[in-house]
Amino acid sequence: MKPGGAIFDLDGTLLNSMGIWDTLAGDYLLSRGIAPRENLTETFRHMSMEQAAGYYKRVYGVTGTVQEIVSGVNKMIARFYIDEVQLKNGVAAFVKKLAASDVGICVATTTDRWLTEAALERNGLLGCFSRIFTCAEVGCGKDEPAIWDAARKYLGTEKKETLVFEDALHAARTAAAAGYPVCAVYDASEPGQEELRRLADFYIEDFTQAGEVIA
Repeated sequence: MKPGGAIFDLDGTLLNSMGIWDTLAGDYLLSRGIAPRENLTETFRHMSMEQAAGYYKRVYGVTGTVQEIVSGVNKMIARFYIDEVQLKNGVAAFVKKLAASDVGICVATTTDRWLTEAALERNGLLGCFSRIFTCAEVGCGKDEPAIWDAARKYLGTEKKETLVFEDALHAARTAAAAGYPVCAVYDASEPGQEELRRLADFYIEDFTQAGEVIA
C-alpha cells in the first residue's frame, strides 16, 4: 500500500508499554484504599482515561473530579513514561523513514499529551510526527472513530489512503468499521490476536516487517 498518511497508536504499537497498564487500574483503587471487585484491565480496555475515571466514581465511589482522578493515575506512571519506556522493535527506523518521505504521520492515543510527548522525546521520535491527538482532547475514546477522523482531516488525506496502526482489537475494529485500512501490530497484551489478524488489512509481528506494508 502507498499511503498518503499514517496514524499511529502509542501504547502497544509504538511503545512497549502495555505491561504497566495490566495492573494499573486495580493498583489505583488499592492506592485509594478500595479493593477491586473485577478484572478492571478488561473492563477499561475500551475506555479513555476520562471514561475510566467516571467509572471509578460511579461504580466504586471514588471521590474527586474526573480530572483529579486522571491526574492521580498519571502520577503513578509518570516516571515510567519519562525515564523508562522503550520503543518496540523496528519502530525508530520505520518512523524516521516515513518522516523523511512524503507520507504525513500523526499519533492518536488514549495516553495524556504530556506523557506521550515525554516518552517520544526521550526516544528521539517526537519531531517525526506532525501532530499528536489524544482522546482527552478529542472528547471520546477509541470506541468511536473521532480521533482518527481528526487526525485524517489534519493530514488532508482520504480514508482509503490513511493507514491506521493499532495493536488493540477494539480500536482496530472501530477504525476498520469507519473505513480506514488497518495495520495490526502484535502485542502480547491483546488476547484477540486471531480476530485481529482476520480483521486487519495488514498484520505485523513488529516494525521490522512494516516495510512490506508501505510499498
